[in-house]
Amino acid sequence: MKGLKTILFLTISNTFMTFAWYGHLKFKEYSWGKNLGIFSIIVISWGLAFFEYLFQVPANEGGFKDNGGPFTLVQLKTIQEAITLVVFMSFTLIFFKDEKLGWNHLAGFGLIVLAVFVIFKKW
Repeated sequence: MKGLKTILFLTISNTFMTFAWYGHLKFKEYSWGKNLGIFSIIVISWGLAFFEYLFQVPANEGGFKDNGGPFTLVQLKTIQEAITLVVFMSFTLIFFKDEKLGWNHLAGFGLIVLAVFVIFKKW
């Protein structure tokens, strides 16, 4: 159960962080965002990052093996990176429809999935 909670919290965390890092690229499409300066954009992104930390810190705290969780530190980081890519690709397909994902993007994603397998495999 801790493993599932960790993955859920990391997914929520990564969703907030993706919006903090890349969501502002769409602000100018809305009337409220047309005249925002870089400082305002940074403050908004920083505010979103706060919510990212509300989920990321408990996910890692509860998921870490030394705290009673099921994952090692390397496994936590690997899970986070894989989730980040899935969230980012979903975000791109939904909000940046003009961006094209090519075979090389899918191949790269496949290699990351392979990395997850290699890291979690008991050798």
